[in-house]
Amino acid sequence: MPDRSSPARRRRPALPAARPVEGEEAISTGTVRLEQDRDDPDGWTVVVNGVPSSYVDVADPTNLVFEYHQWTAAVLDAVRDDGPLRAVHLGGAGCAFPRYLAATRPGSRQLVLEVDARLVEVVRRSFGAAGAAGFKLKVADARAGLAPVPDGTQDVLVRDAFAGDQVPGHLRTVEFLREVDRVLAPGGLWIANLADRPPMPNSRAELATAFEVFAHAAVLAEPGVFRGRRYGNALLVASQAELPEQPLVRALSGGAAPARLVLDAEARHFCAGSSVLRDVDVRPPFPPPSPTPPEDSPA
Repeated sequence: MPDRSSPARRRRPALPAARPVEGEEAISTGTVRLEQDRDDPDGWTVVVNGVPSSYVDVADPTNLVFEYHQWTAAVLDAVRDDGPLRAVHLGGAGCAFPRYLAATRPGSRQLVLEVDARLVEVVRRSFGAAGAAGFKLKVADARAGLAPVPDGTQDVLVRDAFAGDQVPGHLRTVEFLREVDRVLAPGGLWIANLADRPPMPNSRAELATAFEVFAHAAVLAEPGVFRGRRYGNALLVASQAELPEQPLVRALSGGAAPARLVLDAEARHFCAGSSVLRDVDVRPPFPPPSPTPPEDSPA
């Protein structure tokens, strides 16, 4: 769910030449609706198939409104220095987080994989060319699009891909996480957004699966989600390198959207008894490609 608070704005770039228009239209997977923020005319929510999927501030890409985007930024700041990153984003929607990274970590090399060709067209028309915003946007299923990425070349992979309110099954399995591990550089991070409800079965299953591939893993969420009070987002973080507990706790407790962290031994206890997710359990194993996808958008 969106959170109106955000980290301090670091700079305010010029408005893009493109301008969004409020309304709904058909895309390859259903519908997309652009909703203008009544309190801030520069803020736009991208609603994909009825689910708020991005909040884009066309005047300030450092303005992160969604809680899980704030958590992702806090994790990166706690684990990595403030220099440029090599990043692949699995799922795009309005590309709010790639825009944030481009603004706060100049020189980052970013690839965004978005399965819906018509959604990419809407985003390009409404919010400007991806290259001008600091990333490359490619129409591809996240798993298929990751296959040609060379081994050991990425500092972070961020998964923010949903079909409705569920993560596609083929992006949750141990076989897929081995592909993620293949492309990550030493010390690289896997950060996966997921939605969960009591007693957090998705988080437990994804943690159990992550521990099959990565030496270290954690899950974080708003404390009320852990206490079983409501449905909400959770974030999974995994790496072959040790995750720094105290910097993470400080980063996640001091922001506008505090989160509780469950890490390593506590995380293993949290997911005890959960089954590891495998390709054989996913039906169908892979989604059909988006109809007649265009070429990559300008870099």
